[in-house]
Amino acid sequence: MTIHLDDHAELLAELPHGAQDVLRGAWQEAARALSSRGLDNYLKGALALHHLGRGEELVVSFIQHMPALARAIGEDVLPDLVNFLLSMASKTSGQVLTLIVQTAPTAALRLGDQDLFRQFLSVLGIMLAQAPQGLRPMLENLPRLLEQLTLGGLRRWVQWGAQAYRGDAEGQRRYFSLQGADALAVLQQERRGTLFVDIQRRLNLYLRALWGRDFFLRPTAGDFESREGLRPYIEQYVIHIADAYDDLRPQGDGGPVVPALDVYRAAANHAAAHLVFARAPLPDEGLDALTKAVVELTEDARVEAAALQRFPKLRQQWRVLHPAPVHPPTRAGDLINRLALAWLDPAAAQADTDPWVQQGVAALAAWPDLDDPERSLATGRELAEALRARIAAEGWPAFSARLDGQRAPYRDDNRAIWASGAYDESVALAATWARQQQVRRKVNIMEMVNEVDVEFAGDDAQEVWILPTEFWLDQEGVTINSLLGRPPVADPVHYPEWDYQIQLERPDWVTVLERHAQPGEAGRIEALLAEHRPIVQRLRHLIEAMAPQGLQRIRKVEDGDELDVEAAVRAWVDLRLGQQPDPRIMMQHRLHTRDVAVLLLLDLSASANDPVRGSEHTVLDLTRSAAALLAEALQRIGDRFAIHGFRSDGRHDVHYLRVKDFHERWGDAAKARLAGLEGAYSTRLGAALRHAGQQLKRQPQRKKIVFVLTDGEPADIDVRDPQYLRLDAQRAVHELRRDGIVSYCLTLDPHADAYVQRIFGPRHYTVVERVQRLPEVLPTLYLGLTR
Repeated sequence: MTIHLDDHAELLAELPHGAQDVLRGAWQEAARALSSRGLDNYLKGALALHHLGRGEELVVSFIQHMPALARAIGEDVLPDLVNFLLSMASKTSGQVLTLIVQTAPTAALRLGDQDLFRQFLSVLGIMLAQAPQGLRPMLENLPRLLEQLTLGGLRRWVQWGAQAYRGDAEGQRRYFSLQGADALAVLQQERRGTLFVDIQRRLNLYLRALWGRDFFLRPTAGDFESREGLRPYIEQYVIHIADAYDDLRPQGDGGPVVPALDVYRAAANHAAAHLVFARAPLPDEGLDALTKAVVELTEDARVEAAALQRFPKLRQQWRVLHPAPVHPPTRAGDLINRLALAWLDPAAAQADTDPWVQQGVAALAAWPDLDDPERSLATGRELAEALRARIAAEGWPAFSARLDGQRAPYRDDNRAIWASGAYDESVALAATWARQQQVRRKVNIMEMVNEVDVEFAGDDAQEVWILPTEFWLDQEGVTINSLLGRPPVADPVHYPEWDYQIQLERPDWVTVLERHAQPGEAGRIEALLAEHRPIVQRLRHLIEAMAPQGLQRIRKVEDGDELDVEAAVRAWVDLRLGQQPDPRIMMQHRLHTRDVAVLLLLDLSASANDPVRGSEHTVLDLTRSAAALLAEALQRIGDRFAIHGFRSDGRHDVHYLRVKDFHERWGDAAKARLAGLEGAYSTRLGAALRHAGQQLKRQPQRKKIVFVLTDGEPADIDVRDPQYLRLDAQRAVHELRRDGIVSYCLTLDPHADAYVQRIFGPRHYTVVERVQRLPEVLPTLYLGLTR
C-alpha cells in the first residue's frame, strides 16, 4: 500500500500553512528515505517543533532537511534530534535551533555513524552551556571544521574556546567564527592526517577486490572519550575503525613512516581475516585478564596465518606496524608484543631467543589445522600459565590490560571472538525488519491480474506493484496505476548557496522543485509566429548560411586524404622550371557539423506580468514570442535545445518548469506548454542556474550554452541584502564555467549594467533597451554566438 500524506491529515492540519506547502513538496522524497515508522516520527517531530512557538522557519527547515539526514545515517536519529532541540529550546533562540537543523545533514555525512551523530549533539549541548554566543558562528563554519577535525578534535577545540573566553561574548564570536589567531592555532593542533569519511569508499572497493566479498565499515570516535576507543573492533559483523589516523612511525624515530591509508588497509584486512576465518565464539567464563590477553594474541596469530596462506603480501603490510621489540623485557607486555611479531615474521622469530617466545613459536608451528579456533584457547591457556610463572620469577609488575596489551595499532580489541560479544542473529533480524523500506515494482499485466490484492495491508506493506503502461478498468473508468494515488513527481533537489558575508557555501540551502508546466493553447504560438513572419523570413536566410554543409574540401595541406591534382600539376611545373615547389599538394575532407546544446532559461517571476510601456503586450508575451522564434530557428538548424522556466517562493521552494526538454520535438505539446506559462513569485537565479547546469551536463554535445532571459535582478522574499543573491548567481556562473558551460544573459532591465556584468562577465550579457525588439534580438544573438 502506498503511503500518502492524506493518511496523516490530522497531523498535517495542525501545521502552519507555509509548512504544509513545503511538506507536500518534500513528501515524495521523504517517503523514499523513510519507512512508515520513520514518516510518523518525521511528522510528529515537525508538529512538536511547531508547538515550541519558535517560528515557522524551524518547522520548515526540519521538514526540508530530515530526509537527507535519514539517507545519510538512518532514520533512528530523528527522535534524538527532536528531543535535543526540545531540551535546548529554553537556552537559545529559534534561529539557532533552525541552524542546528539545517547543518544536521552535513554533520551526518561527515561523521557517517548514528552514535557519532549523537555524540555531536552532546558537543552542541556543551557549547550551549558554556559558550552560547559561539554556537551560531561555529555552525556556519561546520563544513570547514568537520573537513579537518575528528569528532574528538572538534570537542577539544570547542572546550578550549569555551574555557578561554568564558564570559566574553565578543571573544566567543571571534573564536568560533575562526577569525582569531588562537582559533586557527588550536584547529591546526587538533587536525588529523586522514579522515575515515574521506577514504571510506576507496577502502570498501579495496576490500571487495581483495577478499571477493563486501564488508560493512563504520567510523568510531577513537579519541572522543578515551584512548580505549581508538582500537578497531567488530560488532555484529560490522567493522568499526577509528574516524581518523595520522601517518605513523610505530618503530620509533628511526623506523619507516607508514601512511594513514596503509594503516586503514592493515586494520581493515586484520578485521576481515577475523570475519572470514572465524568459527564458533570462545567461552570466556573463568578466564582472568592475562589468560584472555594471551588467548586473543593466539587467535590473532591464527587468523593472520590463515590469511597469509591466501595473500602472502599482507605480511609486509602488517609487519611495518609492529613496534620494535624491547630488550630486555621489563614487564609482561614486552614479551606479548615480541611474540606477536615473531608469529608474523619468521626472521624475527629466528632472532628472538627468549624461551617464552620460542615456546609460542613452536606451539603455532605444531598446529595441524588453522581452521580450529579451539586450539587458540588451549594454546593461549598454556602460554598464559608459563607467562604467569615468568612474571613471578622476574618480579615484574602485575599484568595490566591497559599497559600490557598489544601495541600494533591495526589490531582490533578482539571483543568479537568471545561468546559474550557474539552476534545475536535474532536481534539483527528484528533490526533489519524494522529498517525495511517499501519497494515499488513494475510488473506485467498477467502478474497484476493473478496477484491477490491484500486490502487490509497497512503502511508496512513490503511492495507496491504498478504497470509500466496504463490499463483501464471499465467499471470505474480509471487506470490501475491511478488507484495507487497521485502520479509521482521528481524528487526535490538540494543545492548549496554562496554566502559572501562568511565566504562559505551553505550546504543544501535551497530546494528546487520541478513542476509540470500547465498547457495552454498551441494556436497562440502559431499566431505569434504568423505575427512575426518578417522576422522569420530574415532568420531563414541566416539559418541557411549556418546550416551544416556536409563534407568540406580543405585544399593545400601536406598530409591529407587524397591528391589535389591542380596543386600537384603546379608543383611539377615549378620543379621543371627549377623553382622550389609547394609541398602542399594534398587535400582533406572534413565533416562540417554543429555540436551545440543550448538551454533557454526563462525568468517567470511576477514582474513578467507587467505591461511594456508603449505597448499592449506584457513582458511575458514578448518572452514567449522570443522563445518561440528561437525554437523555430534551432529547429531548422538542428541544434539540440530545451526551454525551461523558473521562479521562487523562498529558498525552500524554487519552481523549475520544463516547457521543452532536449529529447522532445518542437511540436504542439511544447507549444501548448509555452503558451500556458504564467508569471509569479520571485527570481532566485543562482539555484535555477545550478539546476539548469545539471541538465546540460548530461548532454553529449561538446559546446553547451545556458541562455538566461530575465527582466530584473535576482531577488526573493526571504533575502533582504541585495548583494546576497547577486553574488550567489555569480558563484553559480563560475561553477558552470568550470564545467565547460557558457552562460549568457539577455536582460530587459534598463538599469541592469549595475549588476549583470558582475554576475555574467563583461562579454556575456546584452541589455535590450527597446523591449519590443526582443523577439528579433534573441534568435539573431544566438546565431551570432554559435556561428
